[in-house]
Amino acid sequence: MSTRRGWLLVVLSSVLAGCSGGGHSGPRDRPTASVPGESAPKSRGTIGVSLLTFENPFFKVIADHITTEGEKQGYEVVALSADEDPAKQSNQVKDFVTQKVAAIVLSPVESRAIVPAIQEANAAGIPVFTVDIPCLEPGVKIVSQIATDNLGGGREAAQAMIEALGPEGGKVAVLHMKTAESCRLRVKGFTEVITQHNQTATAKVEIVGEFAGEGRTADSAAAMKDALQTHQDLRGVFAINDPSALGARATLEQAGKADAVVIVGFDGQLEGKQAIKDGKIYADPIQFPDRMGVAAVEAIVAHSKGKELPAENLIPTKLYRKSDAEQDPDLK
Repeated sequence: MSTRRGWLLVVLSSVLAGCSGGGHSGPRDRPTASVPGESAPKSRGTIGVSLLTFENPFFKVIADHITTEGEKQGYEVVALSADEDPAKQSNQVKDFVTQKVAAIVLSPVESRAIVPAIQEANAAGIPVFTVDIPCLEPGVKIVSQIATDNLGGGREAAQAMIEALGPEGGKVAVLHMKTAESCRLRVKGFTEVITQHNQTATAKVEIVGEFAGEGRTADSAAAMKDALQTHQDLRGVFAINDPSALGARATLEQAGKADAVVIVGFDGQLEGKQAIKDGKIYADPIQFPDRMGVAAVEAIVAHSKGKELPAENLIPTKLYRKSDAEQDPDLK
């Protein structure tokens, strides 16, 4: 009888032990003890992410996809906005180094300002990747740059502008953000194609100036006012992103020139695509921030396995016009 009672106690203890995990069934809530022969999944560590700003939805999409893909691959992800503040971003990177993260992903606010913080990460043996905005400064080691083909996208924007202006050509203003390498590449590609076009065109497309839109709607609205005051016969605007294009459009509407000046933007954010459908923006070379976020994590995983990576992984843009917007299921 005592033997049977002892056997029952053993069985009861085993059942209670199996129920001690509570009512949660997610992977983080599983008990650490596992079935014999089954190993618990190991964390790869943390990916520290510091991006230019989350006010621009483009960077938020990148952060969200790094987070989702990183968690799929076994990483914790800490994604922060630098709020366009070089000092804040440097402190974020230094904190990541102190925390001994597995990898760091950056879109630098200002390439030169971030150099000392990247050097600290390099010295600590933490791999650094850049996304969208590169850091091409000497003295730093970047494993790989994941970005839009901004030069190619700028060339597509120029083709759209030439198409929109037609055989009459005309004067074009550029709303720039000169502090960002990605934007410098866009304007470079745009200028190259316009210059080439003008060599054979009867009526030239004249770039009359670059105005500091800074990639922000309010600043671009003000810059558009300056451009109109200087060039009242303006026929086109190339804006380096959608917030900038929408700021330009607001000013043109206020000035009664919305139908006289064509806008070519860049990005393909939902608001920008809607503006293309509504005829407020002519076209955008659209980017794919979701792909960029996933590609950043894939690069981190590959590097962790000792694989050689290209210095640059460029994702092509796609020119998006009104005809594309009309077929876009995401638009109203």
